[in-house]
Amino acid sequence: MNINNKEIELDTEGYLVHPEDWDKEVALELAKSENITLTDEYWPIFNFMRIYYSEHGAAPDVRHTAKQMGVDLGVDKKVAKTKLFEMFPYGYVKQTCKIAGMRRPRGWSTG
Repeated sequence: MNINNKEIELDTEGYLVHPEDWDKEVALELAKSENITLTDEYWPIFNFMRIYYSEHGAAPDVRHTAKQMGVDLGVDKKVAKTKLFEMFPYGYVKQTCKIAGMRRPRGWSTG
């Protein structure tokens, strides 16, 4: 994939091979490949996921992301989890991790 004259390498499933290549432009292109139009409500999720990954060396599972999303939105975790699955209808792992610029988590459930 070429973005702003920079070649971005993806694996066979469309995840970044080099997560350090991620930026807003890359996220927008990855979202297009998932038929998602990113709005302002998506960016706190991606930022949380990338911070969590840098601190823990792994992508956060859905309960961590829903918990943080609940804090950000001022709603309980269950409401946040429902919203998360509405925003990413084809799976937390498949879409959220991909658009946030992470490698595909191995052996991990979708939610």
